[in-house]
Amino acid sequence: MKMLLGCSLCLLLLLSCLSKPAESRTVHLDSCSVKVHTHELRKYYSTIRSDVVAGDSEIGVKLLDRSLIKGEGQTCCFMHLVLRFYVERVFNNYASTEPQQQRSSSALANAFVSIRRDIHKCHCQCGEETQRKIDSLHAEFIKLQISQAAQKAMGELDTVLEWLEGLEKEN
Repeated sequence: MKMLLGCSLCLLLLLSCLSKPAESRTVHLDSCSVKVHTHELRKYYSTIRSDVVAGDSEIGVKLLDRSLIKGEGQTCCFMHLVLRFYVERVFNNYASTEPQQQRSSSALANAFVSIRRDIHKCHCQCGEETQRKIDSLHAEFIKLQISQAAQKAMGELDTVLEWLEGLEKEN
């Protein structure tokens, strides 16, 4: 019995060492900060990335560009609007037949809703240039058939994650 108890305790200790707690990072958005679990976002996205990229038939179209986030004092507004775009247009129209991918895309959508809610508390001020960038994103999105557009945007989610990671500091 003692040996069984000892083995159980060792197994629990080993499992606790192997399971890493979710790392919360602070994302700095102009004069505001929010907590984001970028490691979890990457984990969920890695589950679906190869399929969404492979399923993107609109190779010549690009919705997001890494340079879009540039804009002094507009990071908060820009990220809020990009997350809103993903929550309202992309995740609602993305469909996968694979249960694991459905779970991962749902987890990403829920995380984006949560981050967006936190950013909303920041009361970001949006400039005209930032709004034009987001309007341009919407315009490119609606040029495509809705399922293709959602597939394209899911494939470009790497860019959004890179933006978030570029704005973070570890806690």
